[in-house]
Amino acid sequence: MITVDLRSDTVTKPTPGMLEAMWEAKVGDDVFGEDETVNALEAKAAAIFGMEAGLFCPSGTMTNQIAIKCFTQPLDELIADQTSHVYRYEGGGIAFNSAVSTRLLNGDRGRITAGMIAPEINAENVHYPRTSLVVLENTVNKGGGSCYKLEDIKPIAVLCKEKRLKLHLDGARIFNALTNTGDAAIDYGKYFNGISVCLSKGLGAPVGSVLLSDKETIKYARRVRKVLGGGMRQAGFLAAAGIYALDHHVERLKIDHAHARILADTLQAQSWVKYVMPADTNLVLFDTIAPASEVLQKLLVKGIKANSTDTHRIRFVTHLDVHPEQVEYVVKILNEL
Repeated sequence: MITVDLRSDTVTKPTPGMLEAMWEAKVGDDVFGEDETVNALEAKAAAIFGMEAGLFCPSGTMTNQIAIKCFTQPLDELIADQTSHVYRYEGGGIAFNSAVSTRLLNGDRGRITAGMIAPEINAENVHYPRTSLVVLENTVNKGGGSCYKLEDIKPIAVLCKEKRLKLHLDGARIFNALTNTGDAAIDYGKYFNGISVCLSKGLGAPVGSVLLSDKETIKYARRVRKVLGGGMRQAGFLAAAGIYALDHHVERLKIDHAHARILADTLQAQSWVKYVMPADTNLVLFDTIAPASEVLQKLLVKGIKANSTDTHRIRFVTHLDVHPEQVEYVVKILNEL
């Protein structure tokens, strides 16, 4: 029986080429700034997105939380969509780490607009928290991999500049978004104060995310990372995997997107499926008539692993360890279920 793991794109294993790059990495003590491979990764990621500097961290949650800490003060408020990862899946870190409240909006599959944001910016009043930050997510996890295009982001950036707000991007799957929209990564630096780029999802690195911003912000971010316990020592072995991923695994994301569309199309035809969210990138979210737990158990018996995101909603995630023959097998099982 074939085993197919569709739980997340974080389950990937390093490829042979990536392992070789890790083995050959030149390392030093990164807390002292002496790991040349980490330094190279930070500079490379910053250049890709047109930003001044970068900071390598263990996770996307850490890069997001550091960014929020850098761009806010206690008693401030940030604005984000109600499905956002920074709000739902980072353990309450916004409140715990930064003492900041959150104004939640109901966007289109997680995508919010300048028109939605503007009326939610608090006036200067002692009764209100000070609005200081807007956080976008691209792609949107709970939106089924929905994407912002740069033309959607521009008016938000203009509004933030006018209102003196910072704008941060949770770019956990930003390269999936860029693959879908065709926008240039380097243009993102014009609009965001901070960008979090995850290397351990679609790009297939084993660990790590990079926070991108201007030099002064990254200088302070490095201090916050230390306080949070994120200072790694000979981290170049991990950074080498990130460099390899940026060099070799971006273009192939098209394959993951194609696989996701095949699965979405198959699910559309099933009588036991109530609704399938549009599969723009590598995420497929669908609602089942029976409880999701029952469907997941039937899939698991056939060797297919997946997760539920609600009582009747299941998520499939395609990635570099999901191969064409495995997709064919999943299609077969879905049709037989």
